[in-house]
Amino acid sequence: MPELDPAAPVVPGPIPAPAPAPVRRYVFVLLDRFTMVSFAAAIEPLRLANRLAGRELYQWQLLGPQGECAVCSNGARILLDGPLSDTRRDDTVLICGGLDVPRAATRPVLAWLRREARRGTRMGALCTGAWVLAEAGLLDGRRATIHWENQDGFAEKFPDVTLIRTVFVEDGNRLTAAGGTAAIDLMLRQIARDHSTELASRVADQLIHTSIRSEEDQQRLSSPTRMGTRHPRLAQVLARMEGNIEDPVSPARLASEAGLSPRQLERLFARYLGRSPKRYYMELRLERARHLLLQTGMSVMEIGLACGFASAAHFSKCYRTTYGCTPYRERGAAGAD
Repeated sequence: MPELDPAAPVVPGPIPAPAPAPVRRYVFVLLDRFTMVSFAAAIEPLRLANRLAGRELYQWQLLGPQGECAVCSNGARILLDGPLSDTRRDDTVLICGGLDVPRAATRPVLAWLRREARRGTRMGALCTGAWVLAEAGLLDGRRATIHWENQDGFAEKFPDVTLIRTVFVEDGNRLTAAGGTAAIDLMLRQIARDHSTELASRVADQLIHTSIRSEEDQQRLSSPTRMGTRHPRLAQVLARMEGNIEDPVSPARLASEAGLSPRQLERLFARYLGRSPKRYYMELRLERARHLLLQTGMSVMEIGLACGFASAAHFSKCYRTTYGCTPYRERGAAGAD
C-alpha cells in the first residue's frame, strides 16, 4: 500500500445530492355546480410544476359525493376517480364550491370532512367551498376567505370564523382561496414553499400570470377604480358608504366630511356615476340585502335592519322598485330552484 504524502492536497469526495422532495398529493372534492375556473386554476399549476421539473412532484385525485361525475356551474361534466373515501394523512383536501353552495353542504359531505379532519388531514377550499368547511365547523377560530359575493352571508352565518377579504388565506393547516384566478396564487405559494420560488415563477410564466398576488392582496378593485375614476374626495365618500350599510350616513354629512358642499357632491356623483348620492347609497344597501336574502336564513326584518331600513314595509317597497319583486318573493323563488 503506497504511503500518503502529507503535503499532497486533499481532494474532496462528491457532495451527496439532496434527497428529492416527497411527491405531494391533492384531493379535489368537486361539489355539485362547482366553479370550473377555480378548479382549473388550482390543478393546472400542479401539472405545469411536474412538466417543468421533468419529474412528478404532485399527484391529484378527483372525488365527489356523486361518485361518477361532477357537474360544473357551466354545465360541463368532469369524470371523478371515485366517491368520497379515506385519504392519506399527508394529503391536502381542497373543496371546490360554486353556485348554491349551502345546498351542497349535505350531511354525508360534512360527516366525511369532519372524519378526515380528525385524522389530521390538511384541508382547504376554493371559491365558495369555504362555506362547506365552515358548516362542518372546521374553520371555527380560524382566518378564512370566500368569494366577495358570498362574504356578507358568510360573515352573518359563521361569526366564529374571522373573515379576511383577500385573495387567499393560510391559517395553519387550513387554506382558502376566494375564487376565480385566486387559486393560482394559492398554488404558486405552495409550489414555492415545497420546491423553489424559481419554479413557482416559471409556472406563473407558463400561465401568463404576470403578477403573483400575496395573502395581503384584496379580491376586488376599489370602487373608484371599478367605476373608472380616481377622484380622491369621491373615493373617500364611496368608502364611507361601503363601511356604513347598517347605519347610513346622510348625504350632507358625507359631503361635509369630504370637504364638499352637498351640491358639489351631487355634481360629482352625476358626473362619475350617473346617479345621485342617495340613489347610489340605496343600491349599495339593497345589493347587500339581496346577498343576505339568498345566502342566509335571517328573517326579512333582520336583513332590513342590517341594511339600514327602519321598517319592513320601507325595505320591501325599495327592494321591489329595484329588483321587481319583494324580498319575500325573492327568497321564495330562490328556494324553488
